[in-house]
Amino acid sequence: MSFFLGLQIRQDSKGILVHQGKYVDDILAKFKLQDAKPANTPIAERPAMTEDLEGEAVDATLYRSMIGSLMYLTANRPDIMFAVCQCARYQAAPKLSHLNAVQRIFRYLKGRPRLGLLYRKEYPFDLCAFSDSNFGGTGRDMKSTSAGCQFLGDRLISWQCKKQQTVSLLTAEVEYVAASAYCSQVIWIQH
Repeated sequence: MSFFLGLQIRQDSKGILVHQGKYVDDILAKFKLQDAKPANTPIAERPAMTEDLEGEAVDATLYRSMIGSLMYLTANRPDIMFAVCQCARYQAAPKLSHLNAVQRIFRYLKGRPRLGLLYRKEYPFDLCAFSDSNFGGTGRDMKSTSAGCQFLGDRLISWQCKKQQTVSLLTAEVEYVAASAYCSQVIWIQH
């Protein structure tokens, strides 16, 4: 098997590489960004994304189509997960600043179209997990965003990015909420 549901799979003696290079090329062409200048990161650190109530409105159908294409791509691109989730929050009323952020993700993909996941044959299967959160989030709701990933040895097997359900008053509280969510994920994987 070398191609399945948009995933390109290359197997050799070292392991299995899964990427979506052809899909990246296709969506860059679909949104006419194949000649865009590559970006080094999928999202700018500053300024943080907000609702941008004063910004110029853009075509919501186009914006949603771009987000949908990127969501499918997160199946094997955890490097864009946070950025895509941030942009997906503004699908109801996207502004020019949100469209620029989405286009930056596409420009990042332009520079790294065949980046994917490598599953090596020769490593142990120790289960390891990591989580992190931002305190206070962005926008009016002040809900933090948690992200986490789980590894079997050096193989990334699961990743997620989610806005927390509650508003936390302390940084430690945000980290505990995230850690408890990912501990339950690890326990589920162990069983």
